[in-house]
Amino acid sequence: MAETAPLYDTYVRAPLRFERGEGVWLITETGERYLDFAAGVAVNALGHAHPHLVAELKSQADKVWHLSNLYEVPGQEKLSKRLTEATFADKVFFTNSGAEALECAIKTARRYQFAKGHPERYHIITFEGAFHGRTIATIAAGGQEKYLEGFGPKAPGFDQVPFGDLDAVRAAVTNETAAILIEPVQGEGGIRPATNEFLRGLRQICDEHGLLLVLDEVQTGVGRTGKLFAHEWAGITPDIMAVAKGIGGGFPLGACLATAEAASGMKAGTHGSTYGGNPLAMAVGNAVLDVVLADGFLQHVRDVALVFRQGLASLKDRFPDIIEDIRGEGLLLGIKAAIPQAELLQAIRAEHLLGVPAGDNVIRLLPPLVVTAEEAREGIARIERAAESLRAARVKKSA
Repeated sequence: MAETAPLYDTYVRAPLRFERGEGVWLITETGERYLDFAAGVAVNALGHAHPHLVAELKSQADKVWHLSNLYEVPGQEKLSKRLTEATFADKVFFTNSGAEALECAIKTARRYQFAKGHPERYHIITFEGAFHGRTIATIAAGGQEKYLEGFGPKAPGFDQVPFGDLDAVRAAVTNETAAILIEPVQGEGGIRPATNEFLRGLRQICDEHGLLLVLDEVQTGVGRTGKLFAHEWAGITPDIMAVAKGIGGGFPLGACLATAEAASGMKAGTHGSTYGGNPLAMAVGNAVLDVVLADGFLQHVRDVALVFRQGLASLKDRFPDIIEDIRGEGLLLGIKAAIPQAELLQAIRAEHLLGVPAGDNVIRLLPPLVVTAEEAREGIARIERAAESLRAARVKKSA
């Protein structure tokens, strides 16, 4: 029996040890190949060992790795300009993770109201089933008891309402409300998309009451749904947006984007990060945008997503005893299992396909955005074999 590593016991890890990756494939130390439709939980947007990302990272590594934000960082200037040109935003703050991007977003929203002479307006309306990170503030924003338990009093100022209920949102607005925070598609919560009408309704409520609309696009952003950012499908713009995961293509990188007005309270000294926006991260972030913003890339995501979604829908029709529902947008898809989620995930993994568990008995399928239609069909075939094996086992058990 292998000796237990001296690590915190906070993860339940699959007994897999990957040595290298190639595109949408991961290869174990023993040479077994797995089709990676987990993508590091939607992080590896361009797959593994993408040649352009590798080349840019190596080039920067020969120059300078870390500077801190005591000095100007040209890579930050370049990446922030590209992000603002491609989005609603005027301002960008770089972080190392999604949780840090959300912390910045929360602070930006509260500081805005404070700077406008309303220090009492610090409450943020959030939604049941949300996941915004693992810091003290973001677990309070998410509101899930399993993440809050044992960490002391819940950080104040987060008012949670049912997902998709505009009347509940309106009822929750008070003179202390600063903002509304939402994921356009709840990822950890079970791949639950907000409707376009709901997102438009939130924008209207914010406009009516002088609130800021804050979007958590950590999982949905950078092409994952077939648009650069998921809110574009609803035809709205937020005031603040948290981004991470795909923007770094596997390198730790996050960003908080905001309009100039929303960021107007964030003056010198109000926020900071030692590592945020370091030259290595900026080199990779710019390399990711080189690919994602290229002509035809997002159309490719939409085209392959259609093939994948149709294939999954066919499996749902054929295996209703195994698959209850297919949900999601673009290449952010979920299988709601009709059996215990863990059983289906184990069967899929036995077919050398990787997925990610989520809430509501859902398995997330998050292939790299460079996945081909042929690779999507290969994934469907592996899920089909998994469903067939599960059905056969259930029939045998009941015989």
